[in-house]
Amino acid sequence: MMDLLLLARELDSQDPLADFRKRFLTAEESDVVAYLDGNSLGRPLATTPDTLSDFVRSQWAGRLIRGWDEGWLSLPERIGDLLGEVALGAAPGQCIVADSTSVLLYKLARAAISARPGRSEIVIDRDNFPTDRFIMEGIARECGLTIRWLDTQYDAGATVAGVTGAVGPATALVVLSHVAYRSGHCADVPGITAAVHAAGALALWDLSHSVGSVPAELDSWGVDYATGCSYKYLNGGPGAPAWAYIASRHLPNFSQPIQGWLGSADPFAMGGSYEPAEGIRRIVSGTPPIVGMLAMQDMLGVLAEAGMAEVRAKSMALTDFAVRAVDELLGNHGVVVASPRTAGQRGGHITIDHPGFADMVPELWAAGVIPDYRNPSGIRLGLSPLSTSFEETLRGVRSIAERMGRN
Repeated sequence: MMDLLLLARELDSQDPLADFRKRFLTAEESDVVAYLDGNSLGRPLATTPDTLSDFVRSQWAGRLIRGWDEGWLSLPERIGDLLGEVALGAAPGQCIVADSTSVLLYKLARAAISARPGRSEIVIDRDNFPTDRFIMEGIARECGLTIRWLDTQYDAGATVAGVTGAVGPATALVVLSHVAYRSGHCADVPGITAAVHAAGALALWDLSHSVGSVPAELDSWGVDYATGCSYKYLNGGPGAPAWAYIASRHLPNFSQPIQGWLGSADPFAMGGSYEPAEGIRRIVSGTPPIVGMLAMQDMLGVLAEAGMAEVRAKSMALTDFAVRAVDELLGNHGVVVASPRTAGQRGGHITIDHPGFADMVPELWAAGVIPDYRNPSGIRLGLSPLSTSFEETLRGVRSIAERMGRN
């Protein structure tokens, strides 16, 4: 069996995307030995400081309020179209950058429920990200609906069979994640969406843990609504704005639950009553976060250059290698891989479980090894395809193994 370090170096030497690692910024005095949390916060691009500085100096300071008429107001739609083209498989006019994922989940879910009057249930899995669950619970209270909980395996996620068994004539909306935040399970979006539609319901997909690492084809998959954040694999930075997708067939009757002025047909008319804008802009409520979307725009250019098919191939190779390293170095310590073992069934991260991990993670962080921890006992190894190497991945797993060996 090949030594893991030799294998990691061989894989790095053969990696067609290896040069992209130079595109990311590392602090001059960084203590980071292995950054394995790109599924929570992506590294900044090396161009990001100049992008932000140039905007402040030349556009904000130079053009001042004139900037709104000179391109700022249309930037959310332009970046949305770019995102749709590069990573989402969405034709122009269906994606936009706005708000946070939480706010967009609320807007999209309320609109979907309005589009299915007389239906009384929302279906969502119990292991979905807390925000998704909490928001749906709140909407159910507001609208007098019932939550139908979908149970999933701890190391997997929603399946066609599971969703088919849960939906029915009372189902208005099904809310699921493309890639499960804990296990990394990659759902069969077209298959599940077809099952939802067969029941007469609508599907809302959260792509927060997949966009930028797992290609999507929202149009051809028949997806109704989707949203996701931009600070993970899209490298938009802490708190960067989210994005929304509304299939063109739903736009004419989209019911906006938060009627802000910039989502109106003529914002600067300062009209007396609300009339929704045409197209995707009707999901907008307030002033768009221009500065917050600039780094994301740069990253979309990098993803377009690399190609999402190549990004996905690298992602699967990284997680395959991580699983192998965990098996060889941690298997004898009782560590369990709590993610699908087939590369095509998982996204860009894997979760490994052990009762001692909660106490270990602070030690790892202090040593410059940075994964993250998710209850009840999981370390997530988030492997960003363009910024993470195979050797860096091995350093992280070895650091965990060294601490397991001392206990």
